[in-house]
Amino acid sequence: MQSYPAVEDHGLIGDLQTAALITTDGTLDWFCAPRFDSPSIFGGLLDRRRGGYFQLSPDGVDYTSKQLYLPGTPILITRFLSADGVGELVDFMPVTGDRATDNHRLVRMLRVVRGSMRFRLECRPRFNYGRDRHELEDHPNGTVFRSPGLSLTVHPIQYERLSAEHEPERTEEGVHLVATLHEGEAGGVVLETGCPGPPRPYPPEEARELLEQTRDFWRGWIGRSSYKGRWREMVERSAMTLKLMTYAPTGALIAAPTAGLPEQVGGERNWDYRYTWLRDASFSVHALLSLGFTDEAWQYQQWVDDRIREAEAGGVPLQIMYRVDGSPDLTEEVLHHFEGYRGSAPVRIGNGAANQLQLDIYGEMLNSLYLANEHGLKGSHAAWRSLVRMMDWLCAHWDQPEDGIWETRSGRQDFTYGRLMSWVALDRAVRLADRCGRPADTARWTETRNRIYEQIMARGYHSGRRAFVQHYATDVLDASLLAMPSVGLVAPTDPMWQSTLRAIDGELVSDSLVYRYAPAASPDGLAGRESTFTMCSFWYVQALAASGRLDDAQLTFEKMLTYSSQLGLYSEEITPAGEQAGNFPQAFSHLALISTAANLDRLLDAHG
Repeated sequence: MQSYPAVEDHGLIGDLQTAALITTDGTLDWFCAPRFDSPSIFGGLLDRRRGGYFQLSPDGVDYTSKQLYLPGTPILITRFLSADGVGELVDFMPVTGDRATDNHRLVRMLRVVRGSMRFRLECRPRFNYGRDRHELEDHPNGTVFRSPGLSLTVHPIQYERLSAEHEPERTEEGVHLVATLHEGEAGGVVLETGCPGPPRPYPPEEARELLEQTRDFWRGWIGRSSYKGRWREMVERSAMTLKLMTYAPTGALIAAPTAGLPEQVGGERNWDYRYTWLRDASFSVHALLSLGFTDEAWQYQQWVDDRIREAEAGGVPLQIMYRVDGSPDLTEEVLHHFEGYRGSAPVRIGNGAANQLQLDIYGEMLNSLYLANEHGLKGSHAAWRSLVRMMDWLCAHWDQPEDGIWETRSGRQDFTYGRLMSWVALDRAVRLADRCGRPADTARWTETRNRIYEQIMARGYHSGRRAFVQHYATDVLDASLLAMPSVGLVAPTDPMWQSTLRAIDGELVSDSLVYRYAPAASPDGLAGRESTFTMCSFWYVQALAASGRLDDAQLTFEKMLTYSSQLGLYSEEITPAGEQAGNFPQAFSHLALISTAANLDRLLDAHG
């Protein structure tokens, strides 16, 4: 790899247990196996020299490239356009199913549709984040890269019109091949981890069958969506992106398939997001129910229920995040040998925020339980008993400093959003008990809920700023509070909320983009600056719409859609120059897009 591509110049493919990123020049520069949170095999995204990559690109040709998805699927098509020819690269991963496996396949099919074009193939895996050495085994029908813990087999797709002159060259670094293809000619490979046998030639018909099976699976899945609104293409792409980031054996939704992509190039805000946050799983229930995906919503909810019961049985507090299999070990370490994306170090794996106290997670969990119940997805007796004990714990522990939704590393505060979502937790728990006739100390829950409400109004609202603020000891604004009217704590027409929205308008909003807070005014324990936070930008749209500013909301939403990548993908943040920043793609961003589109459609339809 000669340089680092822009974050947005990547497409995502996956098989519902792991995923890969492929650049607009055909380079596979991120792939972990056998799971999303496993060590990387190709990690060139974080170190172009030491990370490993698989390049399949035009060679010695002036060309432009475009990427698109096969409609209704996450099958990625990269088109190479030159004066002398047009080539197409098709990348996809056959779906593996809901049983955990080490066996994963990634198919790369190349063909020339007009003229001729020379291509370079370079396969240079670097196992375990480039820390493990590997042996290269040469076979008559392919190659095996074997490390102490994993193997990667390269099978050729055997097209008749490719002759023996196109045999690859094998070195200690990997496999290298340069070949010219003419109109109608094709080539390709199947990469396979955990292959049970030696490499073998794949007949073109078999590769085509895998493509058709993958296509049919995804079109069948997205065809179940009930969304028929104004932004169907973007909503469906977001839904498929979220599905790609779901670990099928447990139903866990990861925050992003990448680690270490910086919020600011050259800065230290580089985190590992390949885990499942309770918050994200809860938000996903709302988004998926709005699209009619009740099975997925139920599976996510069951994953959350399992974590609640395990924490209770073990006598330990809930973590804010877990691995995709539910295990709690997310020890953070630094990959000192990786230079980081465009020199953005340190590169971290694991996540040290896992054991932070974030009180808002209880509100998000209970809100999702309440919404699921409204859609007929009712929990078990055992789940209810665990919920009761959790709410009793919250009654005793809500009034304390915490680390907050943004996982700051500058010390705990009495964050207003944490109090807001504690109010939501108890409010929804009371409603669930009443609606379902379940036993609980609802008198205590109600009394505590009301105390939280009074405290927020007395201490969370800053009379000098005429706005709700980040925490009780500051006058700093925080975009997380854009959720206040949507969860029902304040009416969108309340003067206290209207003045808060005006303050956010003036201080945190840059055109349609929203900063979550100002680090200079509220230090978060990390060096560097913030870009705008995509989820907050979508929450801002919802706040505008709820406040009666429908025209502003629709225009802001349409502007936000222009910031996506060419494939309709969003990272965590957007820079002032309109570039994607942070881990990519980001579940938070796509969940917020779906919920915002559904809410905005409903309000616009009602408005006439």
